[in-house]
Amino acid sequence: MVRGYQGKIPKIPSSCYVDVSAQVIGDVVLGENSSVWMNAVIRGDVHAIRIGANSNVQDCSVLHGMRYKHPVEVGDFVTIGHNVTVHGCTIEDVCLIGMGAVILNGARIGAGSIIAAGALVPEGTIVPPRTLWAGLPAKQRRTLSDADHEMILMYARNYLDYTRAYLAE
Repeated sequence: MVRGYQGKIPKIPSSCYVDVSAQVIGDVVLGENSSVWMNAVIRGDVHAIRIGANSNVQDCSVLHGMRYKHPVEVGDFVTIGHNVTVHGCTIEDVCLIGMGAVILNGARIGAGSIIAAGALVPEGTIVPPRTLWAGLPAKQRRTLSDADHEMILMYARNYLDYTRAYLAE
């Protein structure tokens, strides 16, 4: 369901796929070719949510800001895996957020990074570009290689293919 809230209506280009079971509410802008999958919630009721081009928000993930303080900003070619919580933070371009990860208010995930499945990124954490973070709380594990960078793009491109297929249905 896509719906407005307090006069703010989501802006969703025709190149995007938003599943009928997803909830996209209020001050939300999706970039070209982005997708929002089954039962995901993008709740732009208390602060803005911006998702860049060619990004995907997978099944059962929740994106929500912190009132008056922290919007959600997601860059281009970002993959947000199944059951992820993204709360009041920034995820720069070409990142992979693994299944079940939690990223909290004021965190910034640097471009080209991976947050491992199940990781918890505490409030205010600054993740340097092209690094892998894992654990509870998440800590830097290593610097990412060019092969890792290509793998992140592969996941995003897979979802671009899924988006085209679902839009064609």
